[in-house]
Amino acid sequence: MTFRSLDWIDFQHIRQLLAERTQARFTYDNGVLEITMPLEGHERLARLIELFIRILVVELGLKMKSMGSTTLARKDLLKSAEPDNGYYIQNYALVADHEVDLAVDPPPDLVVEVDITHSDIQKNELYASLGVPEFWRFNGRQWTILQLVERRYEDCERSPTFPLVAKTDLYHFLSAAIADEVMAELNFRQWVRAQTASTPLDFST
Repeated sequence: MTFRSLDWIDFQHIRQLLAERTQARFTYDNGVLEITMPLEGHERLARLIELFIRILVVELGLKMKSMGSTTLARKDLLKSAEPDNGYYIQNYALVADHEVDLAVDPPPDLVVEVDITHSDIQKNELYASLGVPEFWRFNGRQWTILQLVERRYEDCERSPTFPLVAKTDLYHFLSAAIADEVMAELNFRQWVRAQTASTPLDFST
């Protein structure tokens, strides 16, 4: 459901009213409000991608603060989003000990959206405006990795956060996980360990 020509106050009223009664997600961009309800296919893909990321973080010895679908709102920009998942990894230390306030804290280092239905809002422009350094989009078939460069996203073949993995690795993981989540996790962990055994990665720089 999409509403147009809504000011920020009207958007907040609608969000507060519906959030108390539904599991709807709200995306607002300069007067346009899009309300969506997560379906099973969407939720399963989102959770599997979350597992993919968590395995990488654990096996690579990184730190992470998961934001889930926490609202990323900037009233000054008239923009607000509730991604499927948001993560602080590079900037973990800056936000680890308190509740994030985007007025003073940086945005999540990585945001993930599973878009299997049509959206009237330009998500790339929205998250670029919010300053999200890396944005993953998956439409059920194609995985797009976007890196913020001079306020615009550029398409990448590998994740800047996890240069170990290529796009094909997520495709293989999702295909295996849809058939057997537990076995897919075990196999992927083993693969990551094998890749890093001889040449450990240094993410501290």
